[in-house]
Amino acid sequence: MTTENTNPLLAIRDLPAFDVIRPEHVVPGIDALLAQADQSLEKVTAADFPADWTALSKELGVATERLGEAWGAVSHLNGVADSPELREAYNAALPKVTDYWTRLGADERLFAKYKAIDPSSLTDEQKQALKNSLRAFVLGGAELQGEARTRFAQLQERQAELTQKFSENALDATDAFGLLVEESELEGLPEDVKGAARAAAEADGKSGFKLTLKMPCYLPVMQFARSSALREKMYKAYVTRASDQAEGDGTQYDNTAIMVELLALRHEEAQLLGHRHFADVSLVPKMADTPEQVAQFLRDLSTKARPYAEKDLADMRSFAAQQLNLADPQPWDWPFIGEKLKEARYAFSEQEVKPYFTAPKVLAGLFGIAEKLFGVQIKSDTAPVWHEGVSFYRIERTGTQAGELVGQFYLDPSARKGKRGGAWMDDVRGRWLRPDTGKLQTPVAHLVCNFAEGLVKNGVRQPPLLTHDDVTTLFHEFGHGLHHMLTQVDESSVSGISGVEWDAVELPSQFMENFCWEWDVLQHMTAHVETGEPLPRELFDKMVRARNFQSGLQTLRQVEFGLFDMLLHSRMVPPADGADILGLLTEVREEVAVMLPPAYNRTAHTFSHIFAGGYSAGYYSYKWAEVLSADAYAAFEEAARGGAGSTVDPDTGARFRTTILEAGGSRPAMESFKAFRGREPSIDALLQHQGMSESTSAA
Repeated sequence: MTTENTNPLLAIRDLPAFDVIRPEHVVPGIDALLAQADQSLEKVTAADFPADWTALSKELGVATERLGEAWGAVSHLNGVADSPELREAYNAALPKVTDYWTRLGADERLFAKYKAIDPSSLTDEQKQALKNSLRAFVLGGAELQGEARTRFAQLQERQAELTQKFSENALDATDAFGLLVEESELEGLPEDVKGAARAAAEADGKSGFKLTLKMPCYLPVMQFARSSALREKMYKAYVTRASDQAEGDGTQYDNTAIMVELLALRHEEAQLLGHRHFADVSLVPKMADTPEQVAQFLRDLSTKARPYAEKDLADMRSFAAQQLNLADPQPWDWPFIGEKLKEARYAFSEQEVKPYFTAPKVLAGLFGIAEKLFGVQIKSDTAPVWHEGVSFYRIERTGTQAGELVGQFYLDPSARKGKRGGAWMDDVRGRWLRPDTGKLQTPVAHLVCNFAEGLVKNGVRQPPLLTHDDVTTLFHEFGHGLHHMLTQVDESSVSGISGVEWDAVELPSQFMENFCWEWDVLQHMTAHVETGEPLPRELFDKMVRARNFQSGLQTLRQVEFGLFDMLLHSRMVPPADGADILGLLTEVREEVAVMLPPAYNRTAHTFSHIFAGGYSAGYYSYKWAEVLSADAYAAFEEAARGGAGSTVDPDTGARFRTTILEAGGSRPAMESFKAFRGREPSIDALLQHQGMSESTSAA
């Protein structure tokens, strides 16, 4: 049996011991921390415990933070280093953790303590934190009584189980697929992708080339493989993952029943809380006021984008017929057609650019931009990690406070088996002026991507090569990280990304993406993998001309996801079934899309953002926040035109840092935005950036 001396989840240390945490540590470690947290809860809810913010934080806040940090480490490993043993341990502890947080959030004794706190005794940060806490108690069921309270707790536990199972099914369905092909079938595929496919086959002890549904393999096949038959196989496997339409034994991962039950449970939760539906509950802590307002925003955006999307589609149809002998393109043909049209129109291909974006050079360039904009220095650091490909860094201040630690982060860039797909940032811990020690705790973050690994050539492993899309993804996640790490708020529940409205949390991440399109940025963060030469200006100019290629189609795709999500959680009233979910998705597509997929398409079955990732009735946030981010970046463009000479302008960066990044969740996001821009946001900058305004379309 593990003890506090031997269990790394129980040892009090500066950073998680990722290198030694094992599945057998999970249950005993979490059990012990739950017991401590329960003791703290009972202590602070006693009649003689003062209704005092600092006292509550010192006792309960410290205990729950320790539990949260340990469970966060376990959850992180579950996402990046999945194994049958870890999954079993995680699922054994999950109901207990869910039960504790549910009880905590619904404890009427604790709710009464917080309501009794004198606001005049608090700092502005603490006042915002208290406001958020009281709202969370209401949403957590603290006002429910009797059977309703019991049922609410049951709903939370079951939803936690279902979201975890949804995520597991999506991962397992993706990992289970492997297509062994001969080289003759891979005509058109980039050499680095073919090399990775050959290595994957060799790892399985087979000859030939193994194709997978991991994005570094799947996307290039769809874009470049000349074989329509191969593209069809890959497409069908990808869009039927975790569904009843999967081939062979893939149906064992079918997420249909999970989706149906989750929607029913969410609706029941909303009803218990006195709301019409779950969409209303989801929007309570967000910037948007009502589901109807969100739907109108998305439909307005759809109306503006549709003419551009229709032209995008018409251009592809014409090109396919005239140049590719494809008179009747199928869904698996569109990525290939789009790539070929882009090459023909702009004499530019992602694969032509890729050799210039070596991961070390890109990372150095990204760090350089952050350092210049925000007055910091980023250095390599050391910490226990969960995989040899993970690196660790520290951010320090420059200037008069040079050397002062601001924050630290892990970077896990590469795709691998057992790692959840996609890219994300999450926190290890937040900034907090600790009430137990009086010392300042600095923030730590995870930055996770799924890029292809570097190939071994002549016995030497080359640096990983990134597509330009990979580069923007890295900048995006780093923007989230900056939001978390550069905060100057000392109250943990509103520092960094904590307490930020969900539909504003993408502002810094999407904002950072814009720098990937600046010449004075890219020329310093590119080096050809073989020659070391920077990206040629001529090639960059082609990239810029192609920047808004098919932006109409891309916008409608995001609108489709966002509208489906919002309607799903506002209109899908139980009893519903899988056919109802598919029917709604078809209805949304018929309203906003210009390209309709085949009947077997089951995209919803791996829509982890809304079924397992915290974006339920919130996926619209990406487009909502894009309005904020485009308008914010326009300030840097204005500075460049006004004499700064570059969008990497330290003066504007300092204002963005102090008004947006440092403020975190300590005040409403709209206040932070207006503090930076001096006004409310406008959609005009977004439309212009995406080539969908009158001025840009006429150019």
